[in-house]
Amino acid sequence: MLRALDIRDILIIDHLELNFQPGLNVLTGETGAGKSILLDSLGFVLGWRGRAELVRQGAAQGEVLAEFDLAKGHPAHAILEEAGLPGGETLILRRVNTAEGRKTAWVNDRRCSGEVLRALSETLVELHGQHDDRGLLNPRGHMALLDQYANVQGLLAAVRVAWTGAAKARKTVGATRAALDAVRAEEEFLRHAVGELDKLDPQPGEDDALDTRRRQMQAAERIRGDITRAHSLLSDGAEGAMGEAQRWLEGVASQQNDTGLEEPLAALSRAMIELGDAQDGVERVLGYLEFNPGELEDCEERLFAIRGLARKHDVQADELAGYAETLRSKLAALDAGDQDLADQEAALKAAEAAYTQAAEQLSAARRESAAALDQAVMAELAPLKMERAVFETRISSCAPGPEGIDAVAFTVATNPGAPAGALNKIASGGELSRFLLALKVCLRGEDVSKTLIFDEIDRGVGGATADAVGRRLRSLAASGQVLVVTHSPQVAALGGHHWQVRKQVVDGMTLSQVVPLADTARVDELARMVSGDTITEEARAAARALLAG
Repeated sequence: MLRALDIRDILIIDHLELNFQPGLNVLTGETGAGKSILLDSLGFVLGWRGRAELVRQGAAQGEVLAEFDLAKGHPAHAILEEAGLPGGETLILRRVNTAEGRKTAWVNDRRCSGEVLRALSETLVELHGQHDDRGLLNPRGHMALLDQYANVQGLLAAVRVAWTGAAKARKTVGATRAALDAVRAEEEFLRHAVGELDKLDPQPGEDDALDTRRRQMQAAERIRGDITRAHSLLSDGAEGAMGEAQRWLEGVASQQNDTGLEEPLAALSRAMIELGDAQDGVERVLGYLEFNPGELEDCEERLFAIRGLARKHDVQADELAGYAETLRSKLAALDAGDQDLADQEAALKAAEAAYTQAAEQLSAARRESAAALDQAVMAELAPLKMERAVFETRISSCAPGPEGIDAVAFTVATNPGAPAGALNKIASGGELSRFLLALKVCLRGEDVSKTLIFDEIDRGVGGATADAVGRRLRSLAASGQVLVVTHSPQVAALGGHHWQVRKQVVDGMTLSQVVPLADTARVDELARMVSGDTITEEARAAARALLAG
């Protein structure tokens, strides 16, 4: 419930403090007195989009504060919790607009975004007017209103889940088909390429190994001849000459003492040992260089084959093995794809059947509730002096979607035999107001969490019809809070709380004021509404009669 509204420096309001009450609150005043400014101010603090320039001329900034009472379990609590904002039994919204156009908002003294304000406003206030397109007169919202009346949230949730499941299954089937089509387009290439790769069977690192071995064999051809000649000289010439020299020297040393040959013979003996080591080393090198000429040819042939295949597939030689595995995986997917696609199509069929079943259950519930809503609205129209009008909720088929398979539209025929049409196209201004009120009474049900605001909903009606409108508004406000901006004395007289909006000139500046009315002041305001600027005793008597009724 809206408890208080504090407005500072907004348009022609310098400062207003309003304290609203439960039940039916009415605001009256002459045209242009500033009643719409109150609604603009409330819309501003609730985050609604409205006038671009709100700050009173000469002021640095404008500010609106709204205080709401929140009952336990009020939907606003969940929004506050999700936004990380403090909650409690009292909700205070404050929003400032600077003269430069910068807007800042607070919820319970904590900064917040306009998005959070708008989310809260959806749970706090509902505005209706003769030309309102926020709710009942917007055909796009008729299905949501019918669902609210029918209390089919569970069925609607099931339809949305089934729609999501079917959409996901449809996407999976589409992706699988596209993948299979792409693979089939290159199937011939894949099978040929895999055959080539399997036949060659390249291994990781093989290119480097073959290249190294090839270089070794090519080098061996060039140096083997020189090493062989060196080995021949070491084995034949050098060893024989040194051996012959050693025998001659040993013969001399054995025939005569102290010849001085001991050291040369020892050096020669060491040289013979070193020569043997050199011969062994050269022989080992020759062993390393020993290869079959055919091996070089085979090595080069495989190396060139690997590199040629790598160029063909535009990959590195060492990546051929992994590339082959990738192609094999594509072929395996192709071979198994038909079965996978069949399984996915079966799952899609089941998901679509589940959606159809859920949507048909929801549609049946809607159609049943539509008939009940039509009867309820017709019952409300009679007290509003529209007993001959016909209200009908039409449900037609539409393309399947997350909300089901129905299109919902509220239609009316204002006179017997007249064609039915859209609510906002057939009814006149006064009739539209009464249809709107009847719908609101029926659709509100037990939900009294919102403050309902009706902006001149009684325009175009008078006399007994205006009295009937006022009585329905009072009935609607019996268990909650309703604010009515009205020009009708019959409606104003039925309010439990009455405020007058008036203009006055202060220091050459026009300002708007709102004052609570009681007793004599209220009689005079109703008399003004009955007779105009000149208030007569007859008008006061009529006002007292309205209040007494």
